[in-house]
Amino acid sequence: MIDSKWAFQRYESVRASLPTAVFPQASHLGQDLSDTAADFDAYILDAFGVLNRGETAIEGAVERMAALRALGKQLIVLTNAASYTRTEILEKYHRLGFDFDASEVVSSRDVAFANLPELPTNMVWAAAAAQGDDFGDAPPSARIAHLAEDPDLLGTAGGVLLLSSVRWRDTDTDAVVQALKDRPRPLVVANPDLVAPREDGLSLEPGLIAHDIIAQTGLKAAFYGKPFGNAFEVALNRLSDIPRHRIVMVGDTLHTDVLGGAAAGIPTILVTDHGLFRGLDVAPFMDASGIRPDWLVATT
Repeated sequence: MIDSKWAFQRYESVRASLPTAVFPQASHLGQDLSDTAADFDAYILDAFGVLNRGETAIEGAVERMAALRALGKQLIVLTNAASYTRTEILEKYHRLGFDFDASEVVSSRDVAFANLPELPTNMVWAAAAAQGDDFGDAPPSARIAHLAEDPDLLGTAGGVLLLSSVRWRDTDTDAVVQALKDRPRPLVVANPDLVAPREDGLSLEPGLIAHDIIAQTGLKAAFYGKPFGNAFEVALNRLSDIPRHRIVMVGDTLHTDVLGGAAAGIPTILVTDHGLFRGLDVAPFMDASGIRPDWLVATT
């Protein structure tokens, strides 16, 4: 059964591949982000479970962002939603009522594309991507094609790129595993999440696929996005005028948002009521993992 307890155990099972960090002994408690405003000048915000659940804005989140802006707080969205181009993700946030601009959004897709290895001439990336993705935001030198539309790509591709799991099937995992065993090539993961909270439950994400491939091939993958430092570095560079202790990471997941923020050297806030731990007591999960945020709040 794909539920929060299953997801937590899967995150724990790959813990050795995640960053390490030091956590506080105890968490401050609050109802929403307004209770933390005296402590921080800038908020780095996860999207799923903090701003939205699937394609629906979390109740009160739009108003909370406006209230934080009114207090002079700087806002950055740091998202692992690699299915969306920068234009598409901004359109989504605006459709949901948020007013973020391009300078306030850091996507794991952008970070992955900025670091995409160069392949030999005439070789392409076989990409797991959403239907209709034209890869127009990729580097000009990168040739990327949809694996779902041409499974034979695995025979000739120079590498495998995981952007989206929406069209992925178990048979695709089997095919990629065999192809990489036959001829090892780069595996780039632009969304390290194992699951994501949707309106009707948890979706399985590219990070889960990647770890299955790694376990079966013994190969390493290049991960871009939370909890890895490459994504936090981009976000923090946009807040370079603010001391690190006054910048906080806000998320719904211990192993991506809280672990990643702590590893990057900034405080963290866990929102409990809308994401991975919705309807659950988070205390046993913190005790079992040793991952603890500086603040626990019920809602955004």
